[in-house]
Amino acid sequence: MSKAFDFYFDVGSPAAYLAWTQMPRLARETGATVHYRPFLLGGVFQATGNRSPMEVPAKSRWMRDDLARHAARYGVPYRHNPHFPINTLAQMRAALGLQMRQPERLLPFGDAVYRAIWVDGRNMNDPAEVARVLQKAGFDPQAVLALTQDPEVKERLKAATQAAVERGVFGAPTFFVGDQMFWGQDRIDFVKEALQ
Repeated sequence: MSKAFDFYFDVGSPAAYLAWTQMPRLARETGATVHYRPFLLGGVFQATGNRSPMEVPAKSRWMRDDLARHAARYGVPYRHNPHFPINTLAQMRAALGLQMRQPERLLPFGDAVYRAIWVDGRNMNDPAEVARVLQKAGFDPQAVLALTQDPEVKERLKAATQAAVERGVFGAPTFFVGDQMFWGQDRIDFVKEALQ
């Protein structure tokens, strides 16, 4: 039986960025397939009454240090984005649209956008900046923009977000191995154990 797990992500979450960087290693070490599940974190927060830990001052100060510690442990670059929070509606529509229409482009898109936000500190609230990031990563910004305005893509993101809520997702990243749910990039070891 082939092994697989679901990885729910939104590019606006620094913890989801750290988890994203570890997905290839986790898949390799466990022999499992990653099912990438883009969703809108803001929609989940609204539906569940949750909010970003970065909105809680004491937790935010601690979390910045903790994220940096995990980035060092993983050996990946990270810096807090000075333009945080990022409205990720367009980026998550684009991610889901690419997954629907050009699935092989989802991972390069995620790599480029996560790097822009959580390594390079780019202002991804600015459409012109988003276009520059996409162009540099080999995407046609106009084609990606068209995806974000596609009614089918818009509906699919709403449905994906609602399905995440119904499954019990309240934040990002969230993983499922079968029916077992794990929340947070610091739970990857538990995901690995469940897969083994």
